[in-house]
Parts: sequence; C-alpha cells; structure tokens
Amino acid sequence: MALFNKEPEKGPKIQPVQPSSAANSQPQPGAPVSAPQLSPASRLATGMPTEGIAHLDRGTKVTGKLSFDGPARIDGEVDGEINSKDSLNIGETAVVTAQIKAASIVVAGKVSGDITGSHKIEIRPTAKVAGNLAAPLLSIHEGAQFEGHCSMQPEAAREDRKVTVFPKEERVKEDRIAPVAHGGGPKPA
Repeated sequence: MALFNKEPEKGPKIQPVQPSSAANSQPQPGAPVSAPQLSPASRLATGMPTEGIAHLDRGTKVTGKLSFDGPARIDGEVDGEINSKDSLNIGETAVVTAQIKAASIVVAGKVSGDITGSHKIEIRPTAKVAGNLAAPLLSIHEGAQFEGHCSMQPEAAREDRKVTVFPKEERVKEDRIAPVAHGGGPKPA
C-alpha cells in the first residue's frame, strides 16, 4: 500500500552507508554498493548526507505534518508543518510552504512560512525566505532574499512575554482623567 505518490526519480538515489569492519572486507551478497567511507564532517562538507539523516530528495512531494527525531535534509517539496528535534537543512532545490521548528536550521532553497530555531537559523545566498524568523543566533548571507520580521531572543524569553492591549475606549477615558502637567522651567520674576 503506497502512502505517497512519488514522481519517478530525477536525481541520484542515495543509499545509507553501513560501517564496515577491517576484518570483514568482503562485500555482503545483496548489499548495496556504497560510496567510499568518509568521516561525517567530510561527508557534510561535500554535500553528502551523514549517517542517520532523513532525506527527502528532489521529486518528492509531501503534504502534511513532518516530525524528525534526528537530523534531516529536504530537497523536495513540502507543504504543511515541519518539526525536528535536531538540525534541518533545506537544500537549494527545495520548495517549502510550512511552519518550521527545529534546533538549528540552514536554508538554501525557497521557504514560505515562519521559521523558529531553538539554537540558530542560517540563510544561505541561494535562499528565498518569506516569513518570520526567530532564533537566538541568526545569519543571513549576502545575496539571500528575506521578507519578514526577525527576533533574536531565546525561546524562553519569547514565551514569557505577555502583551496586554486595552480597548480604545479605556485608553481615551484614561487620557481625559489623567492630569496634564505643563511648564517646568524657572518662573519669571
């Protein structure tokens, strides 16, 4: 039973790399052929996903609520809501219309919706963002397009803020009652 309709693969299909031991260098029958072993840092620097990362590749279209426990990368289209307890990377080919909440977020594609990062938000030069940003650390690279408001307060400070709006009638009434003090300099002799 198919959960999502998916267009035929347009990009390369990436298989997770399984760690291999030095004692067992023979390939397992039926095991996928993988790229050479690289450290997670070098894989990230080359744009290759690290182990244990969720990846929605080009050609993927998802509508609804997405939740990730670990790091995730999106290169396809998402419409809805995205929550991640870890890092979230929106690739250059991604088109996202969603409310996004994650620990740290890197945007290189198109995002329409509010983005909240509990640690940081980075907007790369290829990004086009329309929405509000909220994170303690915010980096917007030269060339990035951003339309919206930003807040750089810790999440706890944003939640503690309370705003009270008085109806217009009460504000006008208070202005009439309050005494108005005029003058203030030396008295003429």
